[in-house]
Amino acid sequence: MASENPLTIVTCTAPVNIAVIKYWGKRDEELVLPLNSSLSVTLHQDQLKTTTTAAISKDFKEDRIWLNGTEVDVGQPRLQSCLGEIRRLARKHRSTDDGDTPPLSLSYKVHIASENNFPTAAGLASSAAGYACLAYTLARVYGVEGELSEVARRGSGSACRSLYGGFVEWHMGERADGKDSIAQQVAPESHWPELRILILVVSTEKKLTGSTAGMQTSVETSTLLQFRATSVVPARMAEMIQCIRERDFPGFGQLTMKDSNQFHATCLDTFPPISYLNDTSRHIMDLVHRFNAHHGQTKVAYTFDAGPNAVVFTLDDTVAEFVAAVSHCFPPESNGDKFLKGLPVRPVPLSDELKTTLALDPTPGGVRYIIATKAGPGPQILDDPHLHLLGSHGLPKSAA
Repeated sequence: MASENPLTIVTCTAPVNIAVIKYWGKRDEELVLPLNSSLSVTLHQDQLKTTTTAAISKDFKEDRIWLNGTEVDVGQPRLQSCLGEIRRLARKHRSTDDGDTPPLSLSYKVHIASENNFPTAAGLASSAAGYACLAYTLARVYGVEGELSEVARRGSGSACRSLYGGFVEWHMGERADGKDSIAQQVAPESHWPELRILILVVSTEKKLTGSTAGMQTSVETSTLLQFRATSVVPARMAEMIQCIRERDFPGFGQLTMKDSNQFHATCLDTFPPISYLNDTSRHIMDLVHRFNAHHGQTKVAYTFDAGPNAVVFTLDDTVAEFVAAVSHCFPPESNGDKFLKGLPVRPVPLSDELKTTLALDPTPGGVRYIIATKAGPGPQILDDPHLHLLGSHGLPKSAA
């Protein structure tokens, strides 16, 4: 950045990740330490991503943040936790490496603008992508290097998994200070090129029970959650990693569905019970099982996070037929030309035999649209200044 320009500005993108072994519940709320380890697939940013611009300047009077074009409270505890940790690491790095007084720029206020190209707070892991992008961008604008799991985790637990591409494990860790509760890549996105992910968007509405509040209630009231964390997940983690390394889709798919089902069972075991799924979600589950039964093997697999939207894993050679099955059971109402987004999928007719096997009454509009994607890389830096969300004065371009 030129010395005559008082603004230091960085723009990055970060991906959504979808857990196939779920994280639900913390053993330490302040440090965001999970009850159990988890494992996720990073989705490609060509289809789903968060873009964040951070700028620091001696002229800024206060920290400010805009989300999807609207200014929000910069005093939110999770945001302050991330920002405070980045600034602490920056001061530590400069004083350790240089032996001098930390530069004045570390005391500059920051302006942040962040945008998602997908529905926010609707159970599509928007907070994971958002806080991973925030941590990654702030680290670069403040000159912080090294492991960022702890920073991202403090904003949203699963955000640490969005710091890597491909297949990612979040180790629960054992230490009380959380230093060993970090994310690590199990395999890169290139490891399983045939794997495809279909996001069936059922609702773009904000969920009624947020993940943070839901987790707290589950930890306090669900005996199934405690059993799951100690007696079920450790073996499932090992099994899932093996399935990924061997590219064993039937094993991967069955375990993904079982773990999703158990996660939602713990939500129902919570008191009062939490229900993130709706009738369409359950119809999608039924469709998947009937589709697999027709083929005599697990060819598609669903998982649901804390929301009604389904994420379906399959292989490239099955995508077209399953999309046709979804269109048959959930015919688009008025946006047929926009029903399928993302990666191109060639249209194929459904066989009469499969239609008979599915035997589900059509629910027009039940699935609003489908996003077709695949595994993708971790966060990226955008070098093109035209892509900054903040202008030369540190305010959102969208508001100019």
